[in-house]
Amino acid sequence: MEREAITIRFPSDLLAKAKKLKEGSESFNDLVVEAVEHEVHRRRAWAAHQRVIARSETMKTRTGIQESSTNLIHSLRKGEERRE
Repeated sequence: MEREAITIRFPSDLLAKAKKLKEGSESFNDLVVEAVEHEVHRRRAWAAHQRVIARSETMKTRTGIQESSTNLIHSLRKGEERRE
């Protein structure tokens, strides 16, 4: 992975806490990169979740609240209404 150097200004107390957290030979740079990767992943997941909620609301508006399929699934598992 290609890397690019940037300057980041951390609050002093956060920087001290982060330095205490890094493990043994782990570089501070690696700790920050891992934290940013984690946050990017979290934010993408949150955005996807919001899109699912929006899509669900759109479908609910368009078709109304659908009946639960739980009972149908249970009956199919038991072999009822099965085509042979």
